[in-house]
Amino acid sequence: MRRQIFAAACALAAMAAGSALAAPGVEVDPLTRQPLVQRPGAVGADGRPLATAIPREVVYFSGKYAPGTIVISTAERRLYYVLPDGQAIKYGVGVGRPGFEWGGVKHISQKREWPDWTPPAQMLKRRPDLPRHMKGGENNPLGARAMYLGTSLYRIHGSNEPETIGQAVSSGCIRMTNEDVIDLYSRVRVGTKVVVMR
Repeated sequence: MRRQIFAAACALAAMAAGSALAAPGVEVDPLTRQPLVQRPGAVGADGRPLATAIPREVVYFSGKYAPGTIVISTAERRLYYVLPDGQAIKYGVGVGRPGFEWGGVKHISQKREWPDWTPPAQMLKRRPDLPRHMKGGENNPLGARAMYLGTSLYRIHGSNEPETIGQAVSSGCIRMTNEDVIDLYSRVRVGTKVVVMR
């Protein structure tokens, strides 16, 4: 009887903890205790299936970067969020198309939820058909979240075109599915180091 009461108390505590605990079979981030992988069939707040072009996963990571660092391999078209103990969360990303590749070290200078988009002058010169400004929302090319990289024109952001993830199609920004960018956004802070490797 005591064992049953204890089990029931543990179950209630788990329910109270909410999103801090994952369902059985779902891996948990050792830093934040948040679920790492959405279960098949997961849906968004609007009831539509969440798009996952390339499922994120926890992998072994041998790079010598501190936990919490973002490492982007543009050749591999993957983003790694470094965890303790030689591991990282690997996400699929879209990267700059030929002529728009870049590399270097940046830091996240701003974070925005459902950001507005104002195409820079360089982009408008190439694409005068683009709007001069677009409010944040589902149709906005920056998607659900954006993390701005220093004073550069580049961002890590969501996308309303999940089919482009894993491809080289952007003007230099790093694209993620909205599901993945929301997950990464919840883990990083302003000041996070971002290493982009070509």
